[in-house]
Amino acid sequence: MPLFAASDTPYYPQSHVTTIVKADERSGHLVRSATVKPTVIMPRNPDAPEPAAEASLAPVAAAIDPTELVAMIDRIAAEQGVEESLVHSVIRAESNYNPYAVSPKGAQGLMQLIPSTAKRFGVSNAFDVADNVLGGVKYLKFLLDYYQNDYVRTIAAYNAGEAAVDKYNGIPPYNETRNYVSRVAQNLKTARASRISTAKAEAAPAAVTDNRETFKRIEASVGSDGRIYYRTP
Repeated sequence: MPLFAASDTPYYPQSHVTTIVKADERSGHLVRSATVKPTVIMPRNPDAPEPAAEASLAPVAAAIDPTELVAMIDRIAAEQGVEESLVHSVIRAESNYNPYAVSPKGAQGLMQLIPSTAKRFGVSNAFDVADNVLGGVKYLKFLLDYYQNDYVRTIAAYNAGEAAVDKYNGIPPYNETRNYVSRVAQNLKTARASRISTAKAEAAPAAVTDNRETFKRIEASVGSDGRIYYRTP
């Protein structure tokens, strides 16, 4: 999704320097980079109401430490009882970890919340990373409960809404939603595999240490008869 896109609310000149957090396609790790973009002025609809002063400028991206971001997402997911890998998979599909992404339909932030969904789950600022993630995770939790942990319906509803999923009793026949469900499913598979690999790697040193500790040291000494004797202390 583009960083800034036309919607009912006009956008004015943007900051030239933007720090963006993205997921590397091959490793899955978060990478922070600074980009320089030319000033973009979107045409304004003369019939649209004048935006409030505080909303007239699109948010300016601030540096976000990838490690802290992952830890925050994992913490919120755990607190809400939602699988961490699912949350990361949705974020990757929605914004690719760009906290200031805006879709043509007006969805905002990491988890691409439309204003009505943000309001529904108590999000006051969709561009505040923690606020956005909490609202998005609460929505995922609601959907998981509503569909009794059916991940396919949950993911489809996150994209198309519960009404559409209920109407078609499953994934709606929309190309966008079908592609979205497939993309999140692939992200989830990759995220789960990555977590398993990381867990094994972190556990490996401890396992080696434990194995070493199970072997007792062997000491050698020479007896009065001139023979060599071995013993464990």
